[in-house]
Formats: sequence, C-alpha cells, structure tokens
Amino acid sequence: MDLKRILAAAALPLVAAGCGSRDIEFDACGQIDATDVTVSAESSGRILSLDLEEGDRIVEGQFLGAIDSLQIWLQKQELQERKAGARARIVDIDRQVAPSLSQLENLRKDHERYASLLSKDAGTRKQLEDNESQIAVLEGQIDAQKQTYGQNNDATKAEIGMYDVQIAQREDQLRKCRIVSPVSGTVLAKYAEAGETVSSGKPLFKVADMDRVYVRAYFSTAQLSSLAVGDKVTVIPDDGTPSPKEYEGTVTWISDEAEFTPKNIQTRDERADMVYAVKVALENDGNLRLGMYAYIRK
Repeated sequence: MDLKRILAAAALPLVAAGCGSRDIEFDACGQIDATDVTVSAESSGRILSLDLEEGDRIVEGQFLGAIDSLQIWLQKQELQERKAGARARIVDIDRQVAPSLSQLENLRKDHERYASLLSKDAGTRKQLEDNESQIAVLEGQIDAQKQTYGQNNDATKAEIGMYDVQIAQREDQLRKCRIVSPVSGTVLAKYAEAGETVSSGKPLFKVADMDRVYVRAYFSTAQLSSLAVGDKVTVIPDDGTPSPKEYEGTVTWISDEAEFTPKNIQTRDERADMVYAVKVALENDGNLRLGMYAYIRK
C-alpha cells in the first residue's frame, strides 16, 4: 500500500466522524466551501508595500499595496516629451503659404490691369501672356507647398499617435503596479511580503467571498427525482453544539454526469454506487467556517 492510500485510509474515519456522527436526519452531507480568487502580481519588480494579513476583510477595488514603478514612470515622461516635440513640428499650412497667396493676388490684379490696357491698345499681348505664365507657375508652387506641408503634418500626426499608444501602454503598466483586490472577501493566505522582488504572475494572496458560501454534496439518482436547480433546502452545519443552527440554502448547480461515490463522502443510502454532485449556496452570518461539515435536508 503506497503513502497516498495509507493517508486516505487514515482520513476516512475522521470524515465519517464529521458526517453522520450526529442523530440528524439528512439527505446528503458535504463541506462548507467558498469561491476564492488567487491574486497574482501583474508587474515585475520589488514590492514596496502589501498592507494585508490573513483573516483581513477587504473590499473590491481596495488599494492594498504597490510594486516599484519608477522606471515605467520615467519611460512615460520621456514619451510625453517626445510627443510634445513632435507636436511642435506641425505647421499652420495657411500661414506658411500666405506670402505666396499675397504674391498671387498681386499678379491677378496686374492681369486685370494688363487686360484693360490691351483692350484700349495701351498695352502689349506679351505683357499679358507673361503675367498669365507667372500666375500659373505660382499656383503650381502653392499647390506643391500645400501638398508637402500636408504630408509632413500627416507623418507627424502619425508619430504622435504612436506616442499616444506607447503612453497608454505605460499607463496600463503603472496601473498594474497597484495591488488591488478584484473581489470583496476575506484573506485566506498571503504569499509575499513587502521588500520581495516578484515577477509577473507570482501569487500574492488568496481571497474568498465568505458572505456567500456553498456546500458541495452528492445525491443518488433516486434523490434527484425531487430536486431541481432553484429549490430551497435546509443546511445544518456541524458546529459542535448540541442544537446546531439551521440555514436556508439554494440549489445552484446539479452535475449532468454521474460519478462513483467519493470514498470520503457519506450518502443517506450508502449502497448507492453512482451519485451526482450538487452545489447548495447559502448566506453566511459569520458563523460558518471553511471546511466545516454540513448536512443537507430537502
């Protein structure tokens, strides 16, 4: 017999003592459990602070500590400076071509004057044609200037957009240096301390929602005929008192696949080989503890 079997055999009498040792009518038996979340580091670096201890009550979004973010902050500052420099290179196209537009306006006035003189035989056709040629050349130059300035501005705006993306990335990294709780609950375990250097993904602490706990129990096929999701049942925790308090629980999940009865589970009908796992949720008034055995009665 290997070590695992020896330990399982040794634990079986304890389980039996926990479930079924009292003179209580029950349909199934299980243990109090809760939905827990292991919170891991989202950034690498030295933990500057981690203000929590096992057993502490914390709320969703609560700030609990921080990981060193100086280098990320400096990178963000550098990107903001580069963005400001790029923005300074954007030119006002209308202002840049204003002198050429003024020159063009003068040429057009000259064109009107030459055309008037020519109509009165006081000017020459060559003066008018030279003026028209100058207007055409200048118009082409203005269009080319606008196109060049526009292309340069578009390239600079694209560069600014790239800096915006990189700044947003640094801001996201800075947010991930803050250690916050994703849920409200009770701290079950603490895996790191301030001063330690951690890598991204390293577990920091485990928190469980102790306000709403559940019992995972097993029912036989015959018992399931009168049990459905949403049904109310009675949960009686084995708290060691002569008259344990009864709680109202709600069936929130029933497995759709049968399994062999786990060795450490006792059912009302111990002859049942195949059972279905059932989860019963109930509100915790502060007296229910994880791992506590509980009886379920339909």
